[in-house]
Amino acid sequence: MDFSFTEEQTLLRNSVQRFIQDKYDIEARRKIINSEEGMSRDNWNAFAELGLLMAPFPEEYGGLGGDNIDMMVIMEEFGKGLVVEPYLQTVVLAGSFILHGGSEDQKQTLIPEIAGGEKIYAVAFAEPQGRYNLADLTTKAEKSGDGYTINGYKAVVLGGPWADKLIVTARTSGGERDEDGVSVFIVDKSADGVSTRDYPTVDGLRASEITFENVSVGADALLGKEGKGLGLVEKVFDIGIAALCAEGCGALRVLTDSTVEYCKTREQFGQPIGKFQVLQHRMVDMFMETEQMISMTYMVNLKLDESDVERKKAASAAKVQLGKSGKFVGQSAIQLHGGMGMTDELHVGHFFKRVTMMDTLFGNVDHHLKRYTSLDA
Repeated sequence: MDFSFTEEQTLLRNSVQRFIQDKYDIEARRKIINSEEGMSRDNWNAFAELGLLMAPFPEEYGGLGGDNIDMMVIMEEFGKGLVVEPYLQTVVLAGSFILHGGSEDQKQTLIPEIAGGEKIYAVAFAEPQGRYNLADLTTKAEKSGDGYTINGYKAVVLGGPWADKLIVTARTSGGERDEDGVSVFIVDKSADGVSTRDYPTVDGLRASEITFENVSVGADALLGKEGKGLGLVEKVFDIGIAALCAEGCGALRVLTDSTVEYCKTREQFGQPIGKFQVLQHRMVDMFMETEQMISMTYMVNLKLDESDVERKKAASAAKVQLGKSGKFVGQSAIQLHGGMGMTDELHVGHFFKRVTMMDTLFGNVDHHLKRYTSLDA
């Protein structure tokens, strides 16, 4: 199989690469995450001008007609720069919810807003009792006239402080953990009854705890069929896992390359520490873990359009690899850099925090090992 990128994908990679090198070094990122808002609107507008926000959407909805591989290319380069702007939340997740679950009117109206950089979305799905069970919901949406009334609480909504709109999972029927009865809604964050508590995360992002108290939405806020939304949620989150793995590849590349370069210059006992065989072995192991992660990322992105079982197995396998590779490469990079590896001034610590948090998003290693084995049962 030919894994070469097309000329257009190579140009796309070069474009994002130049932006990261010119505008998103570690000092620029530090200023962004320490600012009051925690993201750069100028960068977001630049993403729109470069066509990054419209890249994965069909042309009939204002996109560039890209595919999963285009998204993978963008996310990998974003991973190299530790981009904090909500591309994953808005373009990958919210865009996929609308593209795969929305009506034609919703696609025609909402996707161009995302592609043009006009609206930022966040996905409110996690609840404290749910762990990684996407069907475990206490948030409820009850019929009210022609629309719905939503009540409930969502935790760790990444990108919540910046969002104009929220994609919300809620139960419209059935028991708390039933697979049937899950529905997906689009809610304006400014709607009456929506309250948020915003905070920074350990890896430099921003998140919110969001409470819904008698929030009224119209019938047009529903994405997909009422009570049949779990399949849509699983599909979108598998797409999110594929994108997150690509971001992880970028981060692991930087950690590995930075560690090798450091070991060439750091001297101990009168010679560079990179000449010590035991450290050479460790760096080779870091390289191999990174290459395995890249292979698994290619695999999951190529299987996103296959059957549900194949897609789920590929996503879970890649997510397990991300958790294992991220832990090994991150910890090894910190160890070989010594105490300075954990300082705020050195970029290695920031990358380690990010890959550590990646393990928990969309389910950790243990969760996806169980999911993978259950699909073989």
